[in-house]
Amino acid sequence: MSRYEPLRRYLAGSSAADLPMTFPEIERILGRPLPDSSRRHRAWWSNNPTNNVMTRAWLDAGYETSEVDMAKERLVFRRKRGSPSASGSTSPTPSGSHAPQAGAASESAGSQPRRHPLFGILKGKFTLAPGTDLTQPADPDWGKELYGD
Repeated sequence: MSRYEPLRRYLAGSSAADLPMTFPEIERILGRPLPDSSRRHRAWWSNNPTNNVMTRAWLDAGYETSEVDMAKERLVFRRKRGSPSASGSTSPTPSGSHAPQAGAASESAGSQPRRHPLFGILKGKFTLAPGTDLTQPADPDWGKELYGD
């Protein structure tokens, strides 16, 4: 069990869209103090899943951090857009991680990789004349100007 599993369970059990908390409240839930770096580095509270194991706890519970106030030691856990509320949308797997239940959208093996939203945005916006060579330099004299040939 992860040392941050109690926080993940607490957040997953909440149906609140915004959940304001103080650092001491988080420590009470965890049953241990937060690392010193959590009070010194704003990046510790980022929503980057590769940042630290604590980040995975709130992301897996369907929340992101926002309004982090390092001086007052408080923040708001905000439910991620499109994240289901505490209706039990995830279930524990034998490894202790949480996998989506049947019917939930998943990017597991076998599903199509997602394309960037801008992929194909210019489709149909312009046409090329037949016989156009896209590898040909735009200025045929560029070599003469550059190298003096």
